[in-house]
Amino acid sequence: MNPTLLAPIAITGFTVAFLHAALPTHWLPFVLVGRGQHWSAGKTLGVTFLAGLGHVAFTILLGLVLVGAGLAVQPRMGDLFGWVVGALMMGLGLFYLWRGRHDHGEGQVSTRRYASDRAAIIALVVLLTLSPCEAFLPIYLAGVKHGWTGFAALSAVLMAATAGGMLLFTTLSLAGVKHLGLERIARYESTILGLALIAMGIGVAFLEL
Repeated sequence: MNPTLLAPIAITGFTVAFLHAALPTHWLPFVLVGRGQHWSAGKTLGVTFLAGLGHVAFTILLGLVLVGAGLAVQPRMGDLFGWVVGALMMGLGLFYLWRGRHDHGEGQVSTRRYASDRAAIIALVVLLTLSPCEAFLPIYLAGVKHGWTGFAALSAVLMAATAGGMLLFTTLSLAGVKHLGLERIARYESTILGLALIAMGIGVAFLEL
């Protein structure tokens, strides 16, 4: 594995995962439920981290399948593989740009009150676990040529960006910081991700990243 060539993919992956983690649906429910259940800040952050682990684990599992398939196909396609991956990433980026013109974030955050702490924790963890970071999957595909070592490195990037982002924004909200300025991220997330994926796709196809 060439660390220099993997670096742009890892940086793009970190950006994608961190922006995704900044969406209110990835941290605000924990703040609201924590307050409703009268949890301490430590418990709220613990549940947030647990849900983040589930969220990342499911994404990594999907990435594992994707990378395994990519490694099986790559030897047969040779140099054409990079062009195909780049084209797919650019196509997905264009889709995100199109979607960004038709939506404004990821919907409303539930303020439901739960009958017990156990029910609240299970609900929060399961809901986030079953909604993986789909925008990161093309990053795994771009890193196929770096093999399983690249997969492990990108998985570590995903964990750091996602868990770090969720804990950061949950902590700021618990500390009483009202204006996090994340409304624009929620509104323009699709546009930002689209541009990042198009740029990455161009790099994979033409620069042999």
